Amino acid sequence: MRVLVVEDEPRLAEHLASALGDAGYVVDVAADGARGDFLAQTERYDVVVLDLGLPRIDGLSLLDRWRQAGLAMPVLVLTARGSWHEKVRGIDAGADDYLAKPFHIEEVIARVRALVRRAAGHASSELRCGPLTLDVARARVSAHGVPVALTAHEFRVLSYLMHHCGRVVGQAELTEHIYAQAFERDSNTVEVFIARLRRKLGAESIKTVRGLGYCIEPTR
Repeated sequence: MRVLVVEDEPRLAEHLASALGDAGYVVDVAADGARGDFLAQTERYDVVVLDLGLPRIDGLSLLDRWRQAGLAMPVLVLTARGSWHEKVRGIDAGADDYLAKPFHIEEVIARVRALVRRAAGHASSELRCGPLTLDVARARVSAHGVPVALTAHEFRVLSYLMHHCGRVVGQAELTEHIYAQAFERDSNTVEVFIARLRRKLGAESIKTVRGLGYCIEPTR
């Protein structure tokens, strides 16, 4: 899962990126509105953490621009404490959630998880697809009730497929969502991760739809 953090305060941006990375997300950071707009318009993100007080292009203008362009990724808006009018304007502009500064980083992560789940149509932090269970909050995976240890990249691939359980996900889409913008992406490595996941979870756990991509079947 990929997160875009648009925050002009360097220490806070670094803290957010580090914490979200530790939580299993791939994170890109933009230090101003113009850079944030470029990344959002050219890359695919599962959620955006957006500060409103940005240089070059302010957060509300960015949010309005994205929604006008048809970009529907969930957006968590960060506002100054007490700026209730900004919260209202942010929600009216298309924000999915907001959080007032200062905040606990754990709450940011929890809200990001919730936004990603809701966008994929999941109400619980525990995803179930056939014999597979993925606990998003604890980053734990089990197959047929047996815990399975995964590497960070294996977890990201499985998490994306399970968030989109029942849908065929193309190799290019998977590649975009498991690597950061600055990372040299190689779609061939996705095949390696899929092969490793099948060895750990069972050969039938992930289906290959020839010419289209991969799919995890929903629980029947």
